[in-house]
Amino acid sequence: MSRQTLEVADIFRARGEAWRQVNRGHISLGQFKVMSAIEACRSAALGGHVWHCQSCDHRQIAYNSCRNRHCPRCQGSAAQRWLEARQADLLPVEYYHLVFTLPAPISDLAYYNKSVIYAILFRAAAETVQTIAADPKHLGASTGLTLVLHTWGSAMTHHPHVHGIVPGGGLSVDGERWIGCKPGFFLPARVLSRLFRRLFLERLDRAYRAGDLRFFGKHQLLANAKRFDHWIKLLRKTEWVVYAKRPFAGPEAVLAYLSRYTHRVAISNSRFASMNRASPSSGKTIAAISGTDIKP
Repeated sequence: MSRQTLEVADIFRARGEAWRQVNRGHISLGQFKVMSAIEACRSAALGGHVWHCQSCDHRQIAYNSCRNRHCPRCQGSAAQRWLEARQADLLPVEYYHLVFTLPAPISDLAYYNKSVIYAILFRAAAETVQTIAADPKHLGASTGLTLVLHTWGSAMTHHPHVHGIVPGGGLSVDGERWIGCKPGFFLPARVLSRLFRRLFLERLDRAYRAGDLRFFGKHQLLANAKRFDHWIKLLRKTEWVVYAKRPFAGPEAVLAYLSRYTHRVAISNSRFASMNRASPSSGKTIAAISGTDIKP
């Protein structure tokens, strides 16, 4: 008999209430709602429906899901639907995998300015690809792309970057013919990285002038306009990383990889190995996650 997988919901149900009591006053309403939704997911608390077989009279109860975007159970089916929709969009042409990565100083700033900086990241990445692709010196065509934001790396540290899946070509200016790129080569990564750097920093500077950025801790000095200008100047002199390669396993493999992140939560159920229940009064539960102990 296979062992039942340990889930985030199991940990929340076992020690969630005790943990909330110990940490009362340090939990936001949003965090409380997420924990409550995951605890109630696919339980009698959310109701359900009964499957009844008229042949054998067997009955099976199926409880409703919470559909919370942070719930590991609910996001699996959503990711599968996204993958099927994107696979249906694929054209019978070569595809390329692009990755636009933010340098560490901006990643740190993005932690407190997520909505502003992530929006800039998406727009700068899309404009970079479409601008270079439209240039007659490179492709001379109008192309499209699918972008997916990743906000952490494999070590679960804050590492915002955008993955893109792009067809190897596009429509001519008059929209009458397909212009394909050279086999095995889409657009030069160095040219992409330079334009991406310029477009991103221009948008970031406009956001600063508009008062859209917030500064905390070591970044509070950047609230001074002269210091911010100097900081931007240094970033213009650094090399930014843009990856642009043809995926060896084809676009389907890239989409499958991206689908695991489009609706993925930070800690999936598959990462849990065991749970050691500490004393109820402590409100602590030690969960072994892929060889690393964390205290939720």
